[in-house]
Amino acid sequence: MTLRFLAEGAAVAVPYAVEREREQLWERVAQADRGRLVTEAVDATSLPAMTAFAERVVKARGRLDVLVAGVGGFAGGALVETDEATWTRMLHLNLTSAFASARAVVPHMLGAGYGRVVVVASRAVVPPQGGFIAYTVAKAGAIALVQALAQETRSRGVTVNAVLPSTMDTEANRAAMPDSDRKGWVPVDAVADAIAMLVRPASAHVTGTLLAI
Repeated sequence: MTLRFLAEGAAVAVPYAVEREREQLWERVAQADRGRLVTEAVDATSLPAMTAFAERVVKARGRLDVLVAGVGGFAGGALVETDEATWTRMLHLNLTSAFASARAVVPHMLGAGYGRVVVVASRAVVPPQGGFIAYTVAKAGAIALVQALAQETRSRGVTVNAVLPSTMDTEANRAAMPDSDRKGWVPVDAVADAIAMLVRPASAHVTGTLLAI
């Protein structure tokens, strides 16, 4: 998504948690685009940290038009197999991160009368599924957040939507499921395409949508 935005001429600010992933991103960024990319070590599940990050972006750029809330993680386990630490971690990664990001960014958008918010949810939780209950509840909560926030911002120039990929073809998923048949997995570029469509100025009337990929 970062590379897609940069290719379209946007300035992009990325909060990161894993240093090696930050390095891998910069390795893929064209030299001509590097002046429009900022990466900072920020806890995306912390409202104070994300609020300060958003304020720095606005101070540097004067505006903040698009938020893509893509932080997440997966853990399996039915209810009787899920301990409190796993439950809390899934909620923080998949739901609190979306709340903290939106709470930090949306006030700037409302003040400007323009904004695009996209949350990365999951096709696997519509309808809610058993077997990975903490993840299911967290991602279902993220969907509810999107639909409620879309109503709150509907007449104020800000759209709020979610993309719902099925299993994405990422390095992490390949490592976690090495024996899986990947024919039905979703390329990350397809997810980026969907998000890019939702954040265009021309998508002003698309809000509260759950876009399955």
